[in-house]
Amino acid sequence: MISLKEKLLELLEKDKEFRFSVAGLLGYRDILERLEEHDRKFYEILKELKEHRKILNKHMEILKEHDRKFNEILRELREHRRKLEEHDKKFNEILRELKEHRRKLEEHDIKFIEIMSEIRALREDFLKLSMKVEVTLGSMGRRWGFDLERTVLEIFKEVLERKGIEPGEVEKFRFKDRDGSVTGVRGRIVDVDILVRDNKVYVIEVKSRAEVDHVEPLVEKARVVEKVLGKRVEKVFLVAINVDREAYERALELGIEVIAGNVVD
Repeated sequence: MISLKEKLLELLEKDKEFRFSVAGLLGYRDILERLEEHDRKFYEILKELKEHRKILNKHMEILKEHDRKFNEILRELREHRRKLEEHDKKFNEILRELKEHRRKLEEHDIKFIEIMSEIRALREDFLKLSMKVEVTLGSMGRRWGFDLERTVLEIFKEVLERKGIEPGEVEKFRFKDRDGSVTGVRGRIVDVDILVRDNKVYVIEVKSRAEVDHVEPLVEKARVVEKVLGKRVEKVFLVAINVDREAYERALELGIEVIAGNVVD
């Protein structure tokens, strides 16, 4: 049999209105109502906290994704940095090679300048030697005119042979225009070397040093040879140890082929 006390406790626990009635009689009704309101708000706060926790969890997931991407970016940056370091290393190697090439080029420039200086010195020596040869041959010419021409022809023998001229077959042509019918000047003497070969005539003027005054008369000499021999002059050659620049250029203008050791400015 349930006692009155047990019955009252059961009602207080299970019957809300009974509980509030008893509390009102005892003066605790307001406290219970407040506790009830606090419980309700506490549950609402719990619900909000759960919602906030969901949001926080989403944010944590987003942050994790950001962390993952950030770590990927860091790895890419490290890879780029490594490649840049490799590029810097290769670039520095290229710079070193360029410096070495520049050093070698500077050495080559120095050697080139030295070689050019040697060439100038050799050219000066050649000019001096040419002048000595010219003086010597000039002296020979004053003593042995014919021997001078033979000597010059022998000096340029190989060049002349390539042109079809055999120095040993060159003959002296000397003509005196007694009545002036050929040159227009009575008693004028035309003196020049010629080579007659295969019915072709070549006129050859030999000088130790050829000047412009030696060039222009060659054209007239060739005409005289043609008139006297009755044959066309195939080619006119000017053979000289040294030839003045002006004489060389004038000879080219007149169609005269020049064979010389040196063109003197």
